[in-house]
Amino acid sequence: MNKIKIMSEHLANKIAAGEVVERCASVVKELVENSIDANSSEIKIELIDAGTREIKVTDNGSGMNHDDALLAFSRHATSKLLTEEDLFNISSLGFRGEALPSIASVSEITLKTSTGDIGTLINSKAGKIISEEKTDARVGTTITVKNLFYNTPARLKHLKSLHAELAAITDYVNKIALSHPNIKFSLYNNHKLLFNTDGSNNLLKVIKDVYGIEVAKKMIEIKNSNNDYSIYGYISYPEVTRSTRNSIVTIVNGRIVKNMELNKVINDAYHTYKPEDRYPIVVLKIEVDSSLIDVNIHPTKQDIKFSKMDTIKELITNTIEQQLKSISLIPNVESKTIKPAIKYEIPTLDLEREVKTEHNLIQEEIVEYEPKVKERLPELYPVGLIHGTYIVCQNDLGMYLIDQHAAQERINYEKYLYELGRPTNNKIDMLIPLTIEMPNNEYIILKENLHILTSLNFEVEEMGINTIVVKAHPIWLPKGYEDQAIRKIIDIVIDKEHFETEKFNEKVSITLSCKLSIKANENITIEEMEHLINNLRQCANPFTCPHGRPTIVFYSNYELERMFKRVI
Repeated sequence: MNKIKIMSEHLANKIAAGEVVERCASVVKELVENSIDANSSEIKIELIDAGTREIKVTDNGSGMNHDDALLAFSRHATSKLLTEEDLFNISSLGFRGEALPSIASVSEITLKTSTGDIGTLINSKAGKIISEEKTDARVGTTITVKNLFYNTPARLKHLKSLHAELAAITDYVNKIALSHPNIKFSLYNNHKLLFNTDGSNNLLKVIKDVYGIEVAKKMIEIKNSNNDYSIYGYISYPEVTRSTRNSIVTIVNGRIVKNMELNKVINDAYHTYKPEDRYPIVVLKIEVDSSLIDVNIHPTKQDIKFSKMDTIKELITNTIEQQLKSISLIPNVESKTIKPAIKYEIPTLDLEREVKTEHNLIQEEIVEYEPKVKERLPELYPVGLIHGTYIVCQNDLGMYLIDQHAAQERINYEKYLYELGRPTNNKIDMLIPLTIEMPNNEYIILKENLHILTSLNFEVEEMGINTIVVKAHPIWLPKGYEDQAIRKIIDIVIDKEHFETEKFNEKVSITLSCKLSIKANENITIEEMEHLINNLRQCANPFTCPHGRPTIVFYSNYELERMFKRVI
């Protein structure tokens, strides 16, 4: 008897469901993407118990006729990909024809659809059609999925809590709304509205709907292109960050993607503008010819392969860095006031009308926040010092507080990075050569990498067992701290695994700038404050230290007067 047999279509669909349908959010994703592909302008998602009992997706798309509705339950039945050439020019979100039959194989489904003529109503259970009939229906499609995984107990058992399932669905709906601001989305759970957008094609308004007005007010618009790619979206001010990368949303030709390289490029563009363990809020839309990408590399189609990755990485990096360098990034301290509840219904927003509804006021507030200040740091006049740490400054605009240690770190960091990147032959002989003895394992590593120190214009000789003598050093080492700086640099050389000039220079600059800066609780004179501020104004990024902490915060005259109740 033959051992190898062809599995049944029902079993194949169950296996496919394991790849496509992992949880309730997977079902929502597949159904919503089908609705988008059907050119819907409104999509409504209704859940019962976070989708574990029921998921219902209603759209106003093109709908299906009777024959297409029946065929949609067959595996690999699709209207989006017909030839091998189509596989290399995919423009739709779905294309494999696996979603609906996979979902149907592990649930009970009701499909109601119409193209404008007589509608079709189909009931399916465990992948088998149990009834079909004609019905009256508006143009569009409604799919109801009940009892997900009822016939696969092992998978049902591994569903997470209702809160976790609802959070995953909400996260997806937030992101799909960001990727398609021209579509009106609404999400309900147990008949309660959780989220909705107006489909006005205003990306900033959707950002407000997802993240709130305070975040939306601190987003920066970016736009750029090259021969292969066009990018558009919003990036947050460095002061607005999250603890995970989840708020970095990348969208390629309308498809939400999770690409680690893209996320790293975006995050790296904020280098030294924010702490390393914090991540910006970014919504980045990338448009590219479909022949330059491959979306068929993962069952969920959430990862993507670029044929010209270096080109898009360079475009993103340059665009974000140039934008951050072009505006003032001084955090503005604002006093919070509680507004009384507004007891009236908010009408549909019409940006062409000047109706002073709450939505209109929010929209105007966002638009007016667009950065207008072109200079990096204004003229500042120091008047005192708080706790030997914070310099108090003023000008016509208001009051500023400067963290003297963070400011000195930024100044030193940019100085050392510049000097390390442009080594000269200038060096200074040490009056008393520095002798350093170290463990034999560290000495072996240092001996192998002495050329690094030589390239930086250190004059180093071996002396005895596990000992070196530093006789000269480059002129840019801080005066009075030469021994400490040399030891720090040698520690970095020893700790490195693979030498890369750029990363080495970066680490040396950050280490020296931190260890050799003015400390907190160290009183300085007004003249020293003025000198520090003037040096800070010369920095390429005067707003943060190399670790991403702010160097300066701003209290406007208006905010000061509000805090002291001089204005209301």
